Amino acid sequence: MALSRRSFSALAGTAALGLALGGSGGPGAPSAYAARSAPTGPPPPPPSADGRWHNVGYDRYSLLVDGRRLVLWSGEMHPFRLPSPDLWRDVLQKMRAYGFNAVSIHVAWNYHSPAPGRYDFTGVRDLDLFLRTAAETGLYVILRPGPHIGAEVDGGGFPGWLTTTEGTARTADPAYLKHVDEWLSHVNTIAVRHLFTRGTGTVLLYQIENEYDAHVNKPTGRAYMAHLYRKVRADGIDVPLFHNDKGRNGHWTPGSFDTGGEKRGWLYGFDGSPSPSRTPPDWGHFGAGGRTGGASASPRTPGFMPQSGGGRPDPWGGASSNGTGYAESRRTRDAAYERRCYLTHLANGITVHNVYMAFGGTSWGWLPSPAVYTSYDYGAALDEGRRPTDKLVPMHQIGHMLQRFPDFARLDRAADVKVRGLTTYHLRNPDTGTHVHVLRNDGDREVSSTLRTAGADLPVTVPARDARLMVTGLTLGRRTVRYSTAQPMLFLTAGGQDVVVFCGRYGELARVVLESAQEPRVTRLSQQAAYAYDRGLLRLTVPLGAGGLIGVRVEGDGNGRPLMLLFADEATSTRLWPYDTPSGSLLVHGPALLRTATVRGSTVHLTGDTVEETGLEVWGPRGVDGVTWNGRAVPVSATGSKSLRADVPLPGVPEVTLPALGGWRMRAENPEAGPAFDDSAWRAADRTSSYSTTPVPKGGPVLFADDYGFHYGDVWYRGTFTDATGIASVSLAYSAGTQGLLMAWLDGEPLGTHRLPVPEGGTPRRGSWSDTAVFPVRGALRGPGRHVLSVLVRRMQHDQDDAARDTHKAARGLTAVTFTGGAPKVRWRIQGEAAPDPVRGPLNNGGLYGEREGWHLPGFPDRDWEPVTFPRAVRRQGVTWYRTTFRAAVEPGVDASIGLTLDDDRYRSYRAQIFLNGWNLGQYVNGVGPQHTFVLPNGILRTRGVNTLALAVLSEFTTLSGPGQVRLTLLGAAAGGVPVTPLPSPGR
Repeated sequence: MALSRRSFSALAGTAALGLALGGSGGPGAPSAYAARSAPTGPPPPPPSADGRWHNVGYDRYSLLVDGRRLVLWSGEMHPFRLPSPDLWRDVLQKMRAYGFNAVSIHVAWNYHSPAPGRYDFTGVRDLDLFLRTAAETGLYVILRPGPHIGAEVDGGGFPGWLTTTEGTARTADPAYLKHVDEWLSHVNTIAVRHLFTRGTGTVLLYQIENEYDAHVNKPTGRAYMAHLYRKVRADGIDVPLFHNDKGRNGHWTPGSFDTGGEKRGWLYGFDGSPSPSRTPPDWGHFGAGGRTGGASASPRTPGFMPQSGGGRPDPWGGASSNGTGYAESRRTRDAAYERRCYLTHLANGITVHNVYMAFGGTSWGWLPSPAVYTSYDYGAALDEGRRPTDKLVPMHQIGHMLQRFPDFARLDRAADVKVRGLTTYHLRNPDTGTHVHVLRNDGDREVSSTLRTAGADLPVTVPARDARLMVTGLTLGRRTVRYSTAQPMLFLTAGGQDVVVFCGRYGELARVVLESAQEPRVTRLSQQAAYAYDRGLLRLTVPLGAGGLIGVRVEGDGNGRPLMLLFADEATSTRLWPYDTPSGSLLVHGPALLRTATVRGSTVHLTGDTVEETGLEVWGPRGVDGVTWNGRAVPVSATGSKSLRADVPLPGVPEVTLPALGGWRMRAENPEAGPAFDDSAWRAADRTSSYSTTPVPKGGPVLFADDYGFHYGDVWYRGTFTDATGIASVSLAYSAGTQGLLMAWLDGEPLGTHRLPVPEGGTPRRGSWSDTAVFPVRGALRGPGRHVLSVLVRRMQHDQDDAARDTHKAARGLTAVTFTGGAPKVRWRIQGEAAPDPVRGPLNNGGLYGEREGWHLPGFPDRDWEPVTFPRAVRRQGVTWYRTTFRAAVEPGVDASIGLTLDDDRYRSYRAQIFLNGWNLGQYVNGVGPQHTFVLPNGILRTRGVNTLALAVLSEFTTLSGPGQVRLTLLGAAAGGVPVTPLPSPGR
């Protein structure tokens, strides 16, 4: 039975799927529903939910969409790290504008499941809304729902309740798979509505598990992966599936596990983030090192990197740690690092590429794993405040190049070319004859040399630890570029002419030679450009950056449409925005960002951002003679380059003034420390067994917080006993993660505070997330009668279980309590977080008294609290709350990114949990850091209205504590943005 490619789309998710994907050939053979050697042709149009069936396949070169080659240039963002759905659109629009054609997302199980059998995909957890927004933005989606995702989140994404279940996670244990199937069923019910194959969305690829290597050679590991594969297919997911190998190991290549008879539809992917101090390795199909790992482990599927380092996670700071903040990550992994790595990947045949992270965001609430702090900025190209950084320059240039020049979708290794002082790669497209040269400088000094190609000696200069790309034989419609020393950035047709952009460093001399059988008419739109025609070659010489955007128009050469050549330095290139509409393509120059473009009649309607007064120039479809910007008409005039240029500049952003924070009120809490506190409603800690990987003390009881349903944030214990005679000290063993903390009281008197350290180098050693606090018991507390030992444990969440050893089940909270000088019989009660907040989700709240009583919520009656001013200098062991309100007044049409900054004497030992309008936006640890500024996302932050700010401060008795300076900080502002509706923030 022969099935067409269309049949595959229709039959996917049914029993016929194996036939549709079947065919001859061994593991890793080209997809049966894709051409074996599809020629180079125009790339597919931007994706949308267009209601039409689509075919998704691949061969060794690239993905194939409806038979057209697609180079996937994706960026990672996590919706759960940006708790404001309207801002998802903001980030996605920026990604599309800066050259990405896809977005990759993890879906965190713990974010959506507060309890067994309960799943929530509403509000900030609305996966369906995110997938719709991605489709509306014109981005493919790489969906990565785990079940384990890692990603520096609590438990690697496993929900807290999973720690108390039987069965070994990340194996084929049926007890575990029962929960996994339930999770995937809920995710896939949503995902299947957004598959690109069905025309109902833009989900193009789907990942199962993540960085799974511990059981790769064990039957239980292979059975686990096979189960996930069959489950996802049975749920109707008919796009190619893949796994992200933890390094270039060749794990989980096609044919490495049982796929239920299906022989196609599986891609090999691997991650890699080379150190800035090392030479980027050859990880693809080409290069000396590529034959032993990376993409070469699967020679019949395209080179695929689901995670390539767009930065790095940063650990908690301190004298013994490398937690130096994300500014340092962005400095060491700068634009040159990105260009050097990504051009090396291109030279190695990597055509499915995901930058991790493109936008990092915030691990708000109790989302972060113990290894990292609140910010997940990652040193990404878009920072945590959603602001573009210089790292976007190479991503913008490379991304648009890969989308607009199909020559890069099918490259073979060509004859070696040597260039003195540089590492060189030479590739060729067998269909078009285009040659690509990647020239990389692995040294610490700039190198100037000569590349011999296309019958010429081309001068080339590459800065230290940087790279550049040069082409020969590049096709521009009916024209051919003999050679170019500047990198091609984009090519499109607008207004009856072809438009090509070449880019490079400021001050470089760009040399572009066009083949032309007859002498053309050349119009210089800038006097800096020079040209000469001789024996069939038009030679152009342009100094980049000398006059901003430099244009040269070529026509009358017998090659059809006129050609507009534009030359841009790096800064200018990031003000060039291509956009495709049903009426045709256009190119916009000038504003800080182009978000959308729509042609209606003879007018093109543009939306976007400006940060300063700027010009506007538009190359649009034929017949367009009017322009609007953010809804307002812009007077324009036609130019000699066949563009429309604004007669007046677009305005910049108005000044944004932030209010000072004052009017603070204070109230001390932790009544749980007092001997008379009524804990009768608390849960009795009397279990004697546990599924935790932490041993239960001989004779019990189990004191692990998870076993009593308390999974996030702080947890309280009260132990009551009747005779303290002879007791000299109490030892409290606990497990809490990096910077975890324990405070203890006996009969209301402070015994002291113990804090887990920052591990050496920021990486926890085995056992470094657990310790024992030993407190002496003073004579006055050793008498007969009733005594109460009260303990507060600040948990820093669960282990990620990256090694698949069930370490996410390691206990959190108290693990054992012993006494010296006596052995009283203690009755324990435990209290943690209340029922999950139905709007803010299960990771929003811990077990502080104030949280349980709603002290963090808007509208809480705090008029009887004590008025205070900052800075504060108090000595107290325990918890103190501070509340205030402030009114923001950001002008409509202004996107202001605002943060909260805390500063104090680094020797004061305290920490503060930050609540804005009831949303737990992060944890500040004074003296440890490195984070001092916390992003307040618009939507949670009412930029035009009243906001409630609450700080829950845990202070140690050993030093004075604050807070010190607390202020709002403007992180950036732009005129434009997207409309943001205030999120529901219910009060008490």
